[in-house]
Amino acid sequence: AAPSPGMMENTVFMSFTFYSTILILKMYVVAIITGQVRLRKKAFANPEDALRNGGLQYYREDPDVERNLLFLSRAHRNDMENIFPFLFLGAVYSLLDPSPAVARIHFFVFCVGRIVHTIAYLLRLKAPTRSVAYGVAQLPCFSMALQILLATTPYW
Repeated sequence: AAPSPGMMENTVFMSFTFYSTILILKMYVVAIITGQVRLRKKAFANPEDALRNGGLQYYREDPDVERNLLFLSRAHRNDMENIFPFLFLGAVYSLLDPSPAVARIHFFVFCVGRIVHTIAYLLRLKAPTRSVAYGVAQLPCFSMALQILLATTPYW
């Protein structure tokens, strides 16, 4: 379905929507990888999943699976702790009528930072790759939050 004409006029919001959708899809990919780790090793956390995939003997823990799931769950939790606030900040920021080019830079930097952060987590890249990606992604969030606060201070 095509967006309404009024929505199409807000190029900042459309840019925000694009990058937000990329980030949500990235979160889905992490969730799918989680399931694939269990399927590949046939180590299921629920008996009904084991039954559906070969039998109750696969209702078990596997050290490799648990180690991989630890990294996946940390990456997923970190996404929720950072992407959800971005969704709020970016939506409100879009309403402030910022420069489309500056806004796009904010959204792009956050999106790339989060993708690099996830890749660093999943591939266990050497430090400080993950920390740098995290810090870089936080910069546009702090910038948007500050601009929101400055714009709304008169209404406090």
